[in-house]
Amino acid sequence: MLTRLWWLVHKELAILLGNRQGRFLLIMPVLLQVALFPFAATLEVTGNTLAIDNRDGGAQSRELVQRLTHMPAFSRVLPVAGAAGMKEAITTQQALLGITIPADFSRRLARGERAQLQLIVDGRRSNGGQVAAGYINQVVAAWQGEAHPLPVLNVRHLYNPNLEFRWHVLPSLVAIITTIGCLIVTALSVAREREEGTFDQLLVSPLTPGWIMAGKAVPGILVAVGQGCIVALAARFVYQVPFAGSLTLLLAGMVCYGLALAGIGLFISSLCSTQQQAFLGVFCFMVPAVILSGYVAPIENMPLPFQWLAQLDPLSHFIVLLKGVFLKGLGWGGAWPQLGLLLAIGAGSLLLALVTFRRHSA
Repeated sequence: MLTRLWWLVHKELAILLGNRQGRFLLIMPVLLQVALFPFAATLEVTGNTLAIDNRDGGAQSRELVQRLTHMPAFSRVLPVAGAAGMKEAITTQQALLGITIPADFSRRLARGERAQLQLIVDGRRSNGGQVAAGYINQVVAAWQGEAHPLPVLNVRHLYNPNLEFRWHVLPSLVAIITTIGCLIVTALSVAREREEGTFDQLLVSPLTPGWIMAGKAVPGILVAVGQGCIVALAARFVYQVPFAGSLTLLLAGMVCYGLALAGIGLFISSLCSTQQQAFLGVFCFMVPAVILSGYVAPIENMPLPFQWLAQLDPLSHFIVLLKGVFLKGLGWGGAWPQLGLLLAIGAGSLLLALVTFRRHSA
């Protein structure tokens, strides 16, 4: 039986890699996404315009303005006059955000009183505006701490001390690219057999439905591990993301995650009659999976029903595992919860795919 399984796996791999176009579609999207995604999906805010309405003109306000103008987040400072000028700068998107310094700012500070600043953020670009506002708050807090002997809070960021956005993006990118490749390979497998008219030949072969599912799953897992290794190597040696964990654990996580994806892909494929339907099925799964994974927004911020759904999303567990292995030096003991959940999702999805396959092939 293992020999028959090997020949089925060999046939699937031959279909995937047997022509130049197939090899191109497996490798080139990975290389392009590794090259473009870390720069396009940046979480940093740089090169924006800051509008400043300085109504004071005193020494304290000039010093604060000097500090704000040297921030990397802003390559240009736009002086404006009054509330009307500030509103126009924000409305016409000349500036991402603006800061208003009142006329009594320096006098209040000289008397030891609390001076107020007004920060105006463009709500249409809320994500970038909030990040940039955080930068300004840090500068203002540091400046006030130097000007007045107030207690200073020292903040230390574990596992990413300089808040490098690539350290966040690249481990997650291993999971996202792996998801695309493995799902497409497995989701098209059974649908391709139906579309090409070879499905009946597959059913009358000596292989049972369980072994057929295994033969369809193994190539997808191999693709997942191969693509994941490419992205992981690029993250470590091209983008200099630290790798503090175990290579064996990383590979084991890729296999468990590939198993979960293979079950989902085969379930989609068992429901579809054509490859076009399978593509649509992959898309319908992919978008919610990325949103629920915690990559876009923290899972803890979601409503409780969506947090439950996130527990069924293998991507959410694999991203935690990847960041732990890359940045935290996660060991086998700490990784077992994620590995166990991935194996459970894989077993459940493969069982569901097998039941669906048997029902549609009866």
